[in-house]
Amino acid sequence: MKRFVVRYFLFLGLLFTTAYMPFTPFASVLNDLQTAMTLKGLALFLAPEEIDGVDILINPHYKIIITQACNGFIPVFFLWAALWAYPASWKKRIVWSFAAYAIFSVVNILRILTVVHFVKQEGGRANFYWSHDLLGNALLMAVGLTLFYLYLRTQSSLARKNR
Repeated sequence: MKRFVVRYFLFLGLLFTTAYMPFTPFASVLNDLQTAMTLKGLALFLAPEEIDGVDILINPHYKIIITQACNGFIPVFFLWAALWAYPASWKKRIVWSFAAYAIFSVVNILRILTVVHFVKQEGGRANFYWSHDLLGNALLMAVGLTLFYLYLRTQSSLARKNR
């Protein structure tokens, strides 16, 4: 357990310093691509006049800006660090990492669409806090924990089969 925790924080630090924080051109390009992909996914569900660059226009006086922090990488990195820190074959870690990335990309788009929906309702901007910070983050945490639980379950079922 101690080894897992140490490796988890090492992988988490490595991911954030190399692929998220704007210390390197790689991180900037990667995050710009992820943000653009998130906006393309949102464009599938929102009317063209509702999206202007990185802005989702709620009304003439209010918009939601899709920044780097909204692109979905943060929960992905937390899960990747856990997947990579847990003892398993690298093949399995990589497969699960790609699957987790795909799932989180879809869930993040649904999360933002949910926020947009509630902000457009009666109450408007007042709905942003609970729909974004509480409901949206709870959704991301639940998905991340569920995926890690399933990863652990597949590990334990493989260990039972190999006995």
